[in-house]
Amino acid sequence: MERDIAVFGAGAFGEEVYLLIEKINRSRTTDHWRFIGFFDDAYEGTEGENDYGPILGGISALNAYPRELDVAIGIASSSAIKKILERIEMKGRYFPSIIDPDTSFIDHNSVVIGQGNIIGEGCRFSPKVEMGDFNIVVNDCVFGHDAHIGNYNVFFPEVRLSGKTTVGDNNLFGMRTAVYQGIKIENDIKLAAGSILCMNARSGYTYFGNPAKRMKM
Repeated sequence: MERDIAVFGAGAFGEEVYLLIEKINRSRTTDHWRFIGFFDDAYEGTEGENDYGPILGGISALNAYPRELDVAIGIASSSAIKKILERIEMKGRYFPSIIDPDTSFIDHNSVVIGQGNIIGEGCRFSPKVEMGDFNIVVNDCVFGHDAHIGNYNVFFPEVRLSGKTTVGDNNLFGMRTAVYQGIKIENDIKLAAGSILCMNARSGYTYFGNPAKRMKM
Protein backbone atom coordinates (compact mmCIF):
# COMPACT_ATOMS: atom_id res chain seq x y z
CA MET A 1 0.00 0.00 0.00
CA GLU A 2 1.19 3.53 -0.79
CA ARG A 3 -0.19 6.60 0.97
CA ASP A 4 0.29 10.24 0.03
CA ILE A 5 2.28 12.30 2.52
CA ALA A 6 3.31 15.95 2.72
CA VAL A 7 5.42 18.02 5.09
CA PHE A 8 4.03 21.27 6.47
CA GLY A 9 7.01 23.59 6.77
CA ALA A 10 9.39 24.13 3.86
CA GLY A 11 12.36 25.39 5.88
CA ALA A 12 15.46 23.53 7.04
CA PHE A 13 13.70 21.35 9.61
CA GLY A 14 10.90 20.55 7.16
CA GLU A 15 13.57 19.36 4.72
CA GLU A 16 15.03 17.15 7.46
CA VAL A 17 11.61 15.62 8.03
CA TYR A 18 11.33 14.89 4.29
CA LEU A 19 14.71 13.11 4.39
CA LEU A 20 13.52 11.12 7.41
CA ILE A 21 10.43 10.02 5.45
CA GLU A 22 12.66 8.91 2.58
CA LYS A 23 14.85 6.95 5.01
CA ILE A 24 11.75 5.21 6.38
CA ASN A 25 10.66 4.35 2.83
CA ARG A 26 14.05 2.79 2.10
CA SER A 27 13.79 0.64 5.22
CA ARG A 28 10.42 -0.85 4.21
CA THR A 29 9.51 -3.52 1.71
CA THR A 30 5.81 -2.54 1.77
CA ASP A 31 3.59 0.35 2.93
CA HIS A 32 5.60 3.15 1.37
CA TRP A 33 4.71 6.83 1.42
CA ARG A 34 4.40 8.81 -1.81
CA PHE A 35 5.79 12.24 -1.04
CA ILE A 36 3.78 14.92 -2.85
CA GLY A 37 5.59 18.03 -1.60
CA PHE A 38 5.67 20.74 1.06
CA PHE A 39 3.08 23.19 2.31
CA ASP A 40 4.06 26.44 4.02
CA ASP A 41 2.14 29.55 5.10
CA ALA A 42 4.77 31.72 3.41
CA TYR A 43 3.47 30.35 0.09
CA GLU A 44 -0.26 30.93 0.68
CA GLY A 45 -1.80 31.43 -2.76
CA THR A 46 1.48 30.68 -4.57
CA GLU A 47 3.80 27.79 -5.33
CA GLY A 48 7.56 27.32 -5.30
CA GLU A 49 10.23 24.77 -4.53
CA ASN A 50 13.12 24.06 -2.20
CA ASP A 51 16.08 21.70 -2.58
CA TYR A 52 13.91 18.60 -2.02
CA GLY A 53 10.64 19.14 -3.80
CA PRO A 54 7.73 21.37 -4.74
CA ILE A 55 6.07 23.79 -2.34
CA LEU A 56 2.39 23.47 -3.15
CA GLY A 57 1.02 26.49 -1.27
CA GLY A 58 -0.24 27.14 2.23
CA ILE A 59 -3.07 25.93 4.44
CA SER A 60 -5.70 26.55 1.76
CA ALA A 61 -3.90 24.29 -0.70
CA LEU A 62 -3.47 21.60 1.95
CA ASN A 63 -7.17 21.70 2.80
CA ALA A 64 -8.07 21.55 -0.88
CA TYR A 65 -5.98 18.45 -1.61
CA PRO A 66 -8.49 16.04 -3.17
CA ARG A 67 -7.41 12.75 -1.55
CA GLU A 68 -6.59 11.43 1.89
CA LEU A 69 -3.28 12.83 3.02
CA ASP A 70 -0.80 12.07 5.78
CA VAL A 71 0.78 15.26 7.10
CA ALA A 72 4.06 15.65 9.01
CA ILE A 73 4.50 19.06 10.63
CA GLY A 74 8.15 20.00 10.22
CA ILE A 75 8.28 23.02 12.52
CA ALA A 76 10.07 22.87 15.88
CA SER A 77 7.69 25.18 17.75
CA SER A 78 4.82 23.96 19.90
CA SER A 79 2.83 27.20 19.50
CA ALA A 80 3.24 27.12 15.71
CA ILE A 81 2.14 23.49 15.53
CA LYS A 82 -1.01 24.28 17.51
CA LYS A 83 -1.90 27.19 15.26
CA ILE A 84 -1.40 25.08 12.14
CA LEU A 85 -3.59 22.28 13.47
CA GLU A 86 -6.37 24.74 14.30
CA ARG A 87 -6.48 25.75 10.62
CA ILE A 88 -6.27 22.33 9.01
CA GLU A 89 -9.58 20.79 8.04
CA MET A 90 -9.25 17.40 9.67
CA LYS A 91 -11.45 15.36 7.32
CA GLY A 92 -9.14 13.11 5.35
CA ARG A 93 -6.01 14.45 7.06
CA TYR A 94 -3.93 12.12 9.22
CA PHE A 95 -0.86 12.71 11.35
CA PRO A 96 1.38 9.65 11.62
CA SER A 97 4.37 9.69 13.91
CA ILE A 98 7.54 9.89 11.82
CA ILE A 99 10.14 7.76 13.64
CA ASP A 100 13.66 7.15 12.40
CA PRO A 101 13.92 3.41 11.63
CA ASP A 102 17.19 3.16 13.57
CA THR A 103 15.60 4.39 16.80
CA SER A 104 16.59 2.11 19.68
CA PHE A 105 13.74 0.58 21.68
CA ILE A 106 14.98 -1.63 24.50
CA ASP A 107 11.45 -3.06 24.80
CA HIS A 108 9.40 -1.83 21.84
CA ASN A 109 6.21 -3.51 23.13
CA SER A 110 6.19 -1.46 26.33
CA VAL A 111 6.59 1.95 24.64
CA VAL A 112 3.49 3.97 23.69
CA ILE A 113 3.81 6.80 21.16
CA GLY A 114 0.85 8.92 20.03
CA GLN A 115 0.22 10.72 16.74
CA GLY A 116 2.08 13.48 14.96
CA ASN A 117 5.44 13.03 16.67
CA ILE A 118 8.73 13.53 14.83
CA ILE A 119 11.60 11.44 16.21
CA GLY A 120 14.96 11.96 14.54
CA GLU A 121 18.17 9.99 14.32
CA GLY A 122 20.07 8.50 17.22
CA CYS A 123 17.31 8.37 19.84
CA ARG A 124 16.88 5.68 22.50
CA PHE A 125 13.80 4.64 24.46
CA SER A 126 14.03 2.62 27.64
CA PRO A 127 11.10 0.40 28.67
CA LYS A 128 7.66 1.75 29.59
CA VAL A 129 7.99 5.21 28.07
CA GLU A 130 4.72 6.94 27.18
CA MET A 131 4.74 9.86 24.72
CA GLY A 132 1.66 11.85 23.73
CA ASP A 133 1.02 13.76 20.51
CA PHE A 134 2.91 16.26 18.32
CA ASN A 135 6.22 16.19 20.13
CA ILE A 136 9.37 17.15 18.21
CA VAL A 137 12.50 15.13 19.06
CA VAL A 138 15.27 16.48 16.87
CA ASN A 139 17.96 13.80 17.31
CA ASP A 140 20.24 11.93 19.75
CA CYS A 141 17.82 12.09 22.70
CA VAL A 142 17.48 9.47 25.45
CA PHE A 143 14.29 8.72 27.39
CA GLY A 144 14.66 6.78 30.62
CA HIS A 145 12.40 4.02 31.85
CA ASP A 146 8.84 4.87 32.93
CA ALA A 147 9.05 8.41 31.57
CA HIS A 148 5.67 10.02 30.85
CA ILE A 149 5.68 12.79 28.22
CA GLY A 150 2.66 14.90 27.28
CA ASN A 151 1.96 16.83 24.09
CA TYR A 152 3.60 19.59 22.02
CA ASN A 153 7.03 19.36 23.62
CA VAL A 154 10.23 20.18 21.71
CA PHE A 155 13.45 18.31 22.46
CA PHE A 156 16.52 19.75 20.80
CA PRO A 157 19.59 17.52 20.24
CA GLU A 158 21.11 15.40 23.01
CA VAL A 159 18.42 15.80 25.68
CA ARG A 160 18.57 13.20 28.47
CA LEU A 161 15.49 12.37 30.55
CA SER A 162 16.19 10.02 33.44
CA GLY A 163 13.79 7.32 34.58
CA LYS A 164 10.33 8.11 36.00
CA THR A 165 10.42 11.67 34.71
CA THR A 166 7.03 13.28 34.10
CA VAL A 167 6.75 15.98 31.43
CA GLY A 168 3.58 18.02 30.79
CA ASP A 169 2.75 20.00 27.66
CA ASN A 170 4.33 22.79 25.60
CA ASN A 171 7.81 22.54 27.09
CA LEU A 172 11.09 23.28 25.36
CA PHE A 173 14.29 21.40 26.18
CA GLY A 174 17.43 23.09 24.89
CA MET A 175 20.40 21.26 23.38
CA ARG A 176 22.33 19.00 25.76
CA THR A 177 19.98 19.39 28.69
CA ALA A 178 19.42 16.69 31.29
CA VAL A 179 16.71 15.92 33.84
CA TYR A 180 17.30 13.92 37.01
CA GLN A 181 15.29 10.82 37.87
CA GLY A 182 11.76 11.27 39.18
CA ILE A 183 11.52 14.99 38.34
CA LYS A 184 8.09 16.41 37.46
CA ILE A 185 7.91 19.12 34.81
CA GLU A 186 4.64 21.01 34.46
CA ASN A 187 3.69 23.05 31.36
CA ASP A 188 5.18 25.90 29.33
CA ILE A 189 8.68 25.72 30.79
CA LYS A 190 11.97 26.29 28.99
CA LEU A 191 15.12 24.45 30.01
CA ALA A 192 18.03 26.46 28.64
CA ALA A 193 20.75 24.74 26.60
CA GLY A 194 23.29 22.83 28.68
CA SER A 195 21.22 22.99 31.86
CA ILE A 196 20.73 20.11 34.32
CA LEU A 197 17.39 20.06 36.10
CA CYS A 198 17.44 18.64 39.63
CA MET A 199 14.14 20.06 40.95
CA ASN A 200 10.49 19.87 39.96
CA ALA A 201 9.74 22.55 37.35
CA ARG A 202 6.72 24.84 37.72
CA SER A 203 4.66 26.07 34.79
CA GLY A 204 5.70 29.26 33.01
CA TYR A 205 9.32 29.49 34.11
CA THR A 206 12.70 29.25 32.44
CA TYR A 207 15.34 27.11 34.14
CA PHE A 208 19.02 27.72 33.54
CA GLY A 209 22.35 26.42 34.81
CA ASN A 210 23.91 23.43 36.54
CA PRO A 211 22.05 22.82 38.72
CA ALA A 212 19.27 24.67 36.90
CA LYS A 213 17.68 27.56 38.77
CA ARG A 214 14.27 29.08 38.13
CA MET A 215 13.94 32.41 36.38
CA LYS A 216 10.72 34.22 35.46
CA MET A 217 10.85 35.43 31.87
